Amino acid sequence: MRFIIIFIFFFSNAIAGEVPNFKNIVINENLKKYDELTFLDVDNNQVNLKDYKGNLILLNFWATWCAPCKEEMPSLNNLQKKSGLDNLKIFPINIGKDNLEKSLNFLENLNIKNLEIYFDSPITLAKKLKLRGVPTSILVNKDGFEFARIIGSIDFENENFVKWLSGYN
Repeated sequence: MRFIIIFIFFFSNAIAGEVPNFKNIVINENLKKYDELTFLDVDNNQVNLKDYKGNLILLNFWATWCAPCKEEMPSLNNLQKKSGLDNLKIFPINIGKDNLEKSLNFLENLNIKNLEIYFDSPITLAKKLKLRGVPTSILVNKDGFEFARIIGSIDFENENFVKWLSGYN
């Protein structure tokens, strides 16, 4: 019986795709569910993550003063338009307390065209999600559960990462 359970576990993981060999991707053994994950759009309107249930979500937390954020942002921009990930919605959330103009300049200087800017709300999402630094990305499945997090920067265009992420799409 144990053999069957182990086989099913490994087979089901193979279907979702091999976990990319990145030291900074943490896969949750137990999926995390959060009540009311909200943040702000550029017009200061509240965005509620539950409105995007059914989509694969990537919450990317960044700041204009963060060099690794600047380094990974172009690959994040390209990931949004990657074929095979049509159900992926990326929310780059500025948690650096930067104003809109500074944030827009940051994205413009990096030639970011596929992403919109969002901001952490006064009831900080960064605290609620227990972020330890930027950049950090939280991956949320179609049912609204956090299944993984990326602590630090990665190349979002890495073939192994894209293939793995496609298994959740």
